[in-house]
Amino acid sequence: MTNIFAIVLAAGQGTRMKSKLYKVLHPVCGKPMVQHVVDHIETLDVKRIVTVVGHGAEMVKEQLGEQSEYVLQAEQLGTAHAVQQAEPVLGSLEGTTLVVCGDTPLIRPETMKALFDYHTSQNAKATILTAVAEDPTGYGRILRDAEGSVAQIVEQKDATEEQRKVTEINTGTYCFDNKALFEALKLVKNDNAQGEYYLPDVIEILQKQGDLVAAYVTESFEETLGVNDRFALSQAEEIMRARINERHMRNGVTIINPSTTHISADAVIGSDTVIQPGCIIEGKSIIGEDCIIGPNSHIVDSEIGDSTTIHSSVVLQSKVGNETAVGPFAHLRPASSLGDHVKVGNFVEVKKSNLGDYTKVSHLSYIGDAEVGDNCNIGCGTITVNYDGKNKFKTIIEDDVFVGCNSNLVAPVTLGAGSFIAAGSTVTKDVPGDALAIARARQENKLNYVSNKLK
Repeated sequence: MTNIFAIVLAAGQGTRMKSKLYKVLHPVCGKPMVQHVVDHIETLDVKRIVTVVGHGAEMVKEQLGEQSEYVLQAEQLGTAHAVQQAEPVLGSLEGTTLVVCGDTPLIRPETMKALFDYHTSQNAKATILTAVAEDPTGYGRILRDAEGSVAQIVEQKDATEEQRKVTEINTGTYCFDNKALFEALKLVKNDNAQGEYYLPDVIEILQKQGDLVAAYVTESFEETLGVNDRFALSQAEEIMRARINERHMRNGVTIINPSTTHISADAVIGSDTVIQPGCIIEGKSIIGEDCIIGPNSHIVDSEIGDSTTIHSSVVLQSKVGNETAVGPFAHLRPASSLGDHVKVGNFVEVKKSNLGDYTKVSHLSYIGDAEVGDNCNIGCGTITVNYDGKNKFKTIIEDDVFVGCNSNLVAPVTLGAGSFIAAGSTVTKDVPGDALAIARARQENKLNYVSNKLK
């Protein structure tokens, strides 16, 4: 089998985005566009991926890491010039090179593979991925000869009025014989309206040499969408969102209202889980089977067990066990972990804390920097007082502890197994196991106080 290489064009600044963020790093369904492209390429068993970077090079490298090698296009002199920067890395190698733009996140891996397979079956030196557009404005046009073969690609700015009527467009994605590509790049000129070195000119050069150029027409024009501004970004987001939601629904997930449900490309959701309207599931979140999520819940990079309910709550970089209930209006901040059969109720905030199995924090409490054991009951209004203005301290609550309402647990402090904390206590010392802690002033009633004051 031939070696497969890939070149990702990601050097353009993207001035039409009018953004401080480098264009290919704008997210679509929570993942940067260029990350979508590289992840899709990796499914083709490529030997080497080379990303051409320019503006924002360091940020792209930080995003992709070791998934790619990198070359720098210091001056933006066109797509052919960009590809030519990869010659020191790939120029001497035998194989087939896929060239794809970093701002085309919607191209499916299946389409890339179909393009490669067609290229191989035709024994072509170059194969263009084309599509038919209702409105081809802005795209290079595919001009075919009388036999239906590709004769030329002409850019929008260089096309005649008659040529602009052609609806078959160049998507900007190609397969090339690797050595033929880099030899032809040396012959590309910049005598065009933009004064740039166009990659499509390689097609005409190969044809004049007598080499076979093929074209593979994708059935889905939307896959070829290049994101150049915020409107196109919103279109890509809508298409990707619908695609992701459909995949989950076909895998047994119920999504009540897909148009209001946003799920990241990397999220995993088990069968028979119900996603209610208004939910946002981001990052590499994993949600188990038979869960109920929502409405209006926000889950980021978290793991949710089976048969768990997240009701109108926020879960950030945390782990929630099986048959656990969170919400409504709860907030799990990063590095929190809830065991099985746990209840975290309305207006409860948990931060960097572990809650054991069967533990309940039902309402109006803050649990921060705490280790809470199994089968504990944390009463309404309980606060772990973990911060002295400079340092954070830990609260340890062992198994089977009952904390009465409106208690302050001033860390560092340990509540021993089976202990009771009386309601309204401010606990500043460790409580032994099986003990009752009462830390509040003795009540005193002043008779006739109110009437005397009014006199």
